[in-house]
Amino acid sequence: MAAVEVQGLTRVFRARRKQPGLRGALRGLFRPETAAITAVSGVSFTIEPGELVGFLGPNGAGKTTTLKMLSGLLHPTAGTARVLGFVPWERQDAFRRQFALLLGQKNQLWWDLPARESLELNARIYGVTHEAWTRTVEELATLLTVRDKLDVMVRELSLGERMKLELIAALLHHPRLLFLDEPTIGLDVVSQKVVRDFLRDYNARHGTTILLTSHYMADIQELCRRVLIIDHGRLIFDGPLADILGRFVDHKLVTVHSDAAPLPVERLRGVGEVIENTAGRVRLRMKRDQVVSACKRLLDELPVNDLDIEEVPIEDVIHRLFTRAPADAVPLPPVNNP
Repeated sequence: MAAVEVQGLTRVFRARRKQPGLRGALRGLFRPETAAITAVSGVSFTIEPGELVGFLGPNGAGKTTTLKMLSGLLHPTAGTARVLGFVPWERQDAFRRQFALLLGQKNQLWWDLPARESLELNARIYGVTHEAWTRTVEELATLLTVRDKLDVMVRELSLGERMKLELIAALLHHPRLLFLDEPTIGLDVVSQKVVRDFLRDYNARHGTTILLTSHYMADIQELCRRVLIIDHGRLIFDGPLADILGRFVDHKLVTVHSDAAPLPVERLRGVGEVIENTAGRVRLRMKRDQVVSACKRLLDELPVNDLDIEEVPIEDVIHRLFTRAPADAVPLPPVNNP
């Protein structure tokens, strides 16, 4: 049985629109105008048990709305979902004890309590025994390097320390499924790496299914073999992270190293698009299917010491996808559902 199975999931919100000025305010009071805003539109995917899947998209793309529907916090406008065999918005007790949702900008620990007491309260809510709670907290706090922070008031913790303890709180009841929404947001580089290493190890040891959203590509590249990309509420990609390059990028970057001064542009015309031409180094962008012939021409006609052929950095590809203007948008390839 799949851990998550989604078909045509859609969520439409109704938002009030107010006209400017006093007249607009009075009109809105007696004749309010509303508009339909589609946050998620016809999303379908399946996640198998034990997978660690990245969920990417720009702000407002529908990632958090999707996670809230899968955790039962929101009812969909249309579509179906089965999570761990349950319909999530029915909110059955058996379902709520088997998953956890961690929102990077929301708190589940009480600010006016020491972290240990806050964790103990969470454990009692889930019916975790004292022995199991103690063992789990000690193990996870050691792995996340926050054992010395357990007796500190939550409000006095740094953002990184608090996020690590929030992660411990989400894992107290050993959920089979973990939804993580920006778990490393605002953390320094060291804390981000600690959290990434922990999630990779936890997924490997316990087989916990994890759906992770993040704006840090390092999180996705280090943890996720498979990614889902959502844009304007629609799923536009589902597959291995490496396939994004082949699907959305039709060129490679070639760097020519030479002892010559900056090469005349006319000698490079027809080889590729010159994006840098300095003493000892020329950088070109060229079509993927023309790289071999172009490199042969460069070697035959120019004083070349070395050639580097690179893929476009994945961060640049994702950035281009998320920042393209509607007028510049190109037809996207069909989603590859594994």
